[in-house]
Amino acid sequence: MDAMETLLVFLEIVMINLLLSGDNAVVIAMAGRRLPPEQRRRAVWWGAAAAIVLRCVLTLGAIALLNVPYLQTAGAFLLFVIAYQLLADKKDKAEHSRAASTLAGAVWTIVVADFVMSLDNVLAVAAVANGDTILLIIGIVMSIPIIIWGSSFIMRMLDRMPGLLYLGGGLLGYTAAEMALGDPAWKSYAHLLTFEAEKLIPIMAVAILLVIALWMRKKSQTE
Repeated sequence: MDAMETLLVFLEIVMINLLLSGDNAVVIAMAGRRLPPEQRRRAVWWGAAAAIVLRCVLTLGAIALLNVPYLQTAGAFLLFVIAYQLLADKKDKAEHSRAASTLAGAVWTIVVADFVMSLDNVLAVAAVANGDTILLIIGIVMSIPIIIWGSSFIMRMLDRMPGLLYLGGGLLGYTAAEMALGDPAWKSYAHLLTFEAEKLIPIMAVAILLVIALWMRKKSQTE
């Protein structure tokens, strides 16, 4: 690989991390938004550290993992549930969900979601790096500032504009639907879906997620 090729691969890895680390930053921001200010920074750092460690581990067997039937579907379901829990949560209901309002609870949510969501990032970077260990390491290390700064910025934005919570939840729901559609277990049924239907399913998943979350929040307010 000559210098120009290496530079192009490096730029590709930069773009992939910018695009795919955003959802990890959203998870950290949404999970840590209820913490006291002094604990938020710790949640960001612990959550980001978990994301990086997970990516290092997953890089070793990402392709093999993603070829396991139904694994992505299970991960998508788990991510959908996490998105729902983050959306349906309310600050003034903290006494009913103590784990979610503690540093340990927030970090656990981040770890589980990062495990699910790091798969796409690892696979994409591994494919672009084409087995180049140094470029793989660069790709993982580059995730650190993106996740840390991104989640801190999003957390501040959620404080100022709580309505953005639904945008973040919708992003997680969309990611979950795309992950399920990419499961190799469903490849034999791919011919049943038109191109338009395949693009419509993630949007429908987001709509269902938001409707259920809004309905449950309204119901909890009346109780």
